[in-house]
Amino acid sequence: MIVDDLAAHFRVTPQTIRRDMNLLSTRNLLERFHGGARPPSPSENTQYDIRRRTMAAQKKAIARAAANQIPNGASLFITIGTTTEAVAQCLIGHRDLRVTTNNLNVAGMLAQQTDFEVLVTAGIVRNEDNGIVGQSAIDLFDSLRVDYAIIGISGINLNGELLDFDFREVRAAQTVVRNADKVFLVADSSKVERKAMVRMGHFRDLDMLFTDEPLPSELATIADEERVEVKVVAIP
Repeated sequence: MIVDDLAAHFRVTPQTIRRDMNLLSTRNLLERFHGGARPPSPSENTQYDIRRRTMAAQKKAIARAAANQIPNGASLFITIGTTTEAVAQCLIGHRDLRVTTNNLNVAGMLAQQTDFEVLVTAGIVRNEDNGIVGQSAIDLFDSLRVDYAIIGISGINLNGELLDFDFREVRAAQTVVRNADKVFLVADSSKVERKAMVRMGHFRDLDMLFTDEPLPSELATIADEERVEVKVVAIP
């Protein structure tokens, strides 16, 4: 839930929405993040269909910006996540890409392109989102070196930590980060200050961050210190 969207919907000022959000947050009925609020974080991730629909316009704009940075002929990893899937959709129209993924949704989209080479990891398929996890996925990622990694995340701490829910997915993502020349994180603003149990990495692991709102000052400072290029996209 974004402050400006709610203000427009209810025809009130953003200050009114922020005040109400703060009140609900003190009662543990909402969890605030920079620019909006969400239901309190559970110990497990939100259902896939809900995640796919949440912030859909923002994800599409983020995905388009990230895909524009990928040249024809590149090799890349694409990990599990609804925003990474949006990036895959935006890569249709590129030429001669070599993609390795542990996301069957991504593989299904990109396998339609006759000049793409799509390599899918082995492992256990999660029923809820068609993500592939397990040691076999990690082993394949660890055997390759690619130009770009496109990764998503469930939460971003103000100290720059990148957080997620499934330790098996995190281990695969960590391997991807180690074996890519450039790492692109695609994450909408609702991920900022969202809590999750498993530490995936840190801003220092990234080359570029694509998001839809300016970062809070603490994160902006860390991005500058770690030389992470932040692309804030415009939402149509």
